[in-house]
Amino acid sequence: MLTIHTADVLAPGGESPSVPGGAVLVEGRAIAAVGTYGELTAAHPTARVRRWPGTITPGLLNPDGPELLERSYHPDPREDLGSEPLTGEALSSLDMTEARWGASARRGVQRLLAQGAVAVTGPLRRPAVIDAVHRSGLRIEHGVTPMPLRPGGDATFAIFDATECVATVIRGRLLHRRR
Repeated sequence: MLTIHTADVLAPGGESPSVPGGAVLVEGRAIAAVGTYGELTAAHPTARVRRWPGTITPGLLNPDGPELLERSYHPDPREDLGSEPLTGEALSSLDMTEARWGASARRGVQRLLAQGAVAVTGPLRRPAVIDAVHRSGLRIEHGVTPMPLRPGGDATFAIFDATECVATVIRGRLLHRRR
């Protein structure tokens, strides 16, 4: 299915200039076309349209993957541990099994997606954490910045309205949506 994601501005990254009223045409896991909303809807009138406020960008690389996912515990809302990640002595006092690390990593990944992250730096070492990251679609990188948005590339990007991430798309899948 073809989907057009459009926003006030498309900032494709790399050397490409920003496009007011820009849009990205997604087919499956790839970007099929990049241009203005008018151009893409005229060429693909049956495509589903997702309108977003703000700017479509390549997404973010979070440089703190191991710190956020392997050295912090993201509490389950049903636990009486608060809502912020636990580190240091608070983390040391918990009975951390592989299953608990995996559940924590899944909640941590959701926080990352809500910030517009499409990749984290590695290396990650805990199998349950690695599995949670891979299942989410986030990439584990080693200092590489996300690729510019261009035809034939992965349909991986984020949409920001001011400083708030309103959506994160990884390989064509809408994984975070705020609204």
